Amino acid sequence: MDQLTTLSPLDGRYRPDVAALEAYFSEAALFRYRARVEIEYLIFLTKARDVSFVPRLEAQAVAELRGLYRSFRPEDAEAIAAWDRKVNHDVKAVEYWLREQMDKLGLGAWKEAVHFALTSEDVNNLAYALMLREARDLVILPALNELGAQLHALAIEQSETAMLARTHGQPATPTTLGKEIAVFVTRLRRAHVALAKVQLTGKLNGATGTLAAHAVALPSVDWLAFSRAFVRSLDLEPVQLTTQIEPHDSIAELCDALKRLNTLLIGLCQDMWRYIGDGYLVQAPKAGEVGSSTMPHKVNPIDFENAEGNLGLANALLEFFSRKLPISRMQRDLSDSTVLRNLGVAFGHSLFAYRRALKGIGKLGVDPARMQADLAAHPEVLAEAVQTILRREGYPEPYEVLKKLSRGRALTLDGLRDFVDTLDVSDAVKDELRALTPEGYTGLAGKLARTLIKPAG
Repeated sequence: MDQLTTLSPLDGRYRPDVAALEAYFSEAALFRYRARVEIEYLIFLTKARDVSFVPRLEAQAVAELRGLYRSFRPEDAEAIAAWDRKVNHDVKAVEYWLREQMDKLGLGAWKEAVHFALTSEDVNNLAYALMLREARDLVILPALNELGAQLHALAIEQSETAMLARTHGQPATPTTLGKEIAVFVTRLRRAHVALAKVQLTGKLNGATGTLAAHAVALPSVDWLAFSRAFVRSLDLEPVQLTTQIEPHDSIAELCDALKRLNTLLIGLCQDMWRYIGDGYLVQAPKAGEVGSSTMPHKVNPIDFENAEGNLGLANALLEFFSRKLPISRMQRDLSDSTVLRNLGVAFGHSLFAYRRALKGIGKLGVDPARMQADLAAHPEVLAEAVQTILRREGYPEPYEVLKKLSRGRALTLDGLRDFVDTLDVSDAVKDELRALTPEGYTGLAGKLARTLIKPAG
């Protein structure tokens, strides 16, 4: 019943598709990431040359401390949540839980170094940066790789499958199905690289970004160097000039990159929807499934529709995040805190969309006969080819001649060939023009599909 009573479909109906993100964006995961930051900060303090009040830790003690977050259990999250209910502060709850665990490990002598001179935002910003980076690298990018590989295979397989193109919704110069899919493959790869390259940033500099508590307690320590080194130890890029909060600019950059990628995929879903509607692509029906409550014949493109809708939901949130998060009143306001908790919602809708798009592509078949029939029904698309060859031959105003022949009129292939017979050109050129067919007028589309996209991976 839990999945039937949740407010969000991500936690209910869609949960099997997005469960991989629970390890990164759940409340328990946020507790774990905060504990990780606190523990790594403590270990870093013990290694600092001039931090004499903290004894060095033996290798076994370091391993035991790291084991607290590396083997984080549901009961650990419950214990931190219990502290949170008691003190009404989720970061302080992690600190109190960690102090308890250190007593159990016989490390009570190090307790006062836990959260030493930190503000909650020092912990939170680093926890969220780690969360976002790892969710991107370990869940989102692999899902996109899988989607890209399927599209790449489809583009290669259908590289020579001639298809009527449409510009402004009207019949246009033919292309191939593979070339049109290849367009999305190359765009997706570019967006994938941009998303992967976003470097998440972090800060550790105290309550108003001055390292005041650090400096007043231990003035001999080079805290600027310490702060830079610690943030880099987490494989994050240090930001040292801040207010109390890390400015979230890199989170905004990540959201913008993901939004652009999602927008690209909305276009893919809409085109797939149209190709299915035109009969160029067919969907394999699944035994037992129903396409319509009243029309038994229906096999609806529901996977691409689900993907499109969820990409739109994700983008609405991502756009809000990138607009909201970089702004904070004066040195600090807390309005970002509740917003940050919803990062996983945008990632969840994105991942669900990728899974549904993958499912939709996996159902697809191709109907070349339907494509051929549409090509044969629109010989007017050869008007471009005829007038271009006539330009080559120096024929006077060929564009105007073909415009008069073809615009707003039903043109047949025989009618076009009859027109060719009336032209004042050589027999060789007439033969060249008569040989034109819509299905053969695809230019370099097949070559483009095969050569301009790199192998998957």
